[in-house]
Amino acid sequence: MGYLDLLGHVNNVVYVDYLQEARVDMLRTHGPAAHTGELAEGVVVVRHEVQYLAPLEYRFRPVQIECWVTEIRAASFTMAYEIFQEDPQAPDGRRVYLRATTVLTPYVFATERPRRLTPVERETLGEFLEPAERSPRTAPSPARREGLNHYPVHVRFSDVDVYGHVNNVKYFEYFQEARILLNARIWRDVPDGVPQVVVAQTDVDYKVPILFRPEPYDLWSWVSRVGDRSVTIESEICDGDTVLSRARVTIVFFDGATQRSAPMSDAHRAALLAVLG
Repeated sequence: MGYLDLLGHVNNVVYVDYLQEARVDMLRTHGPAAHTGELAEGVVVVRHEVQYLAPLEYRFRPVQIECWVTEIRAASFTMAYEIFQEDPQAPDGRRVYLRATTVLTPYVFATERPRRLTPVERETLGEFLEPAERSPRTAPSPARREGLNHYPVHVRFSDVDVYGHVNNVKYFEYFQEARILLNARIWRDVPDGVPQVVVAQTDVDYKVPILFRPEPYDLWSWVSRVGDRSVTIESEICDGDTVLSRARVTIVFFDGATQRSAPMSDAHRAALLAVLG
């Protein structure tokens, strides 16, 4: 129950935690080579692309996660995932809640540097390989660093892993916290109030590890696109002039009664257009 948001849906951040657990389980448990444990734990996430396809509500029936490798390069590999439940009434016999990809690179934490995949690791990953074309990436919009868009990120001790890096899932929490604050600021004077929205897509690039420290990091967020039913918000986590991570999140206006997307009101649209980058 603690995983649910105000709409009764599993929170978007929790899905990424599910993906991490499935990835580690696959590499540690099901790999044919003895070095899969190092692949599971001695890697860093370079990029997440997460597409939320249907709301997942609380239930006693578990969901299933399939994961596989779509690309193997000299110093990185890409994994794909699908979270679903078997459903005879759905297309292809399954109801899909999420599809995602993760780019990972082997990492030497003692020297804080990436490394190349070994021949054994490449052979191991090849057992899971189902090649797929890369999705085209949209160029980021110019960053906007203004008072309205600022959120100080205080790293909690529980956010870091055994190597002292903030876990990749925690970035989603930081971006979510900043996004909620930004939306509240944008719509605080709108007569219609804060609308119901759901996350449809989240893409996160991890550029420099975030470390535990008492001083906060700076997180800047801005509206980069306004559609008929959706809004794109981009964000950066920075340490001074150094960009540590960047995210692009698409949120969709939502009707809780029908459990479907809904058009935004004129008042909400006007408020968004007023701050559009």
